[in-house]
Amino acid sequence: MRRLLIFVKYPTPGTVKTRLAASLGAEAASEIARVCTELTLERLTPCRRESVLCVDPPEAMARTRRWLGSDWPLQPQGGATLGARLSRAMQQAFAEGATRVLVIGTDSPWLRADEIEAAFAALTGADLVVGPTDDGGYYLIGLSRPALGIFEGIAWSSPSVLTETMTKARGMGLQVHTLAQGYDLDHLDDVQRFLEDEAIRGAHGESVAAIER
Repeated sequence: MRRLLIFVKYPTPGTVKTRLAASLGAEAASEIARVCTELTLERLTPCRRESVLCVDPPEAMARTRRWLGSDWPLQPQGGATLGARLSRAMQQAFAEGATRVLVIGTDSPWLRADEIEAAFAALTGADLVVGPTDDGGYYLIGLSRPALGIFEGIAWSSPSVLTETMTKARGMGLQVHTLAQGYDLDHLDDVQRFLEDEAIRGAHGESVAAIER
């Protein structure tokens, strides 16, 4: 059984896209966060039957359901750090019978269902799959077995996240498959890059237009 865990943060101004907010203001940054989430789910609709939205903060579950509707199953995130939240969500998925588990956020709305399929396929021959980002983190991580120590002792939100994760993987003897480089929409340059990429792809939907505005 496959499971795609999509980490969603409710777009309350001042709590999301804080680096963008420094340039655009909290309201505009939260609007971009909202659109990124909606666009991510729109593009990953083919994966919906094997997906769960992991919501932060947990008390926003009802608000998130009203926002995103009833088509996607929800569960609360839990844990003091990102590592703890990732570990808990993956542990639950494996406990429920999943044999390949992927986690993504909603900061990379360029992701499409075929790229998720490629990541799942990579886990048929690897223990760990990682999609690196330009800033030293990753936009996707997945496991084919519950090697949850991979999330311990990582300096989250730092440029060393990917390097530390790979060091952990080597120490645990994990076979790693690395996906193509990607990026998150954390800065104005990232937003512009996304809009340019979408123009090249010929994507002109309402969600993309909302980010552009």
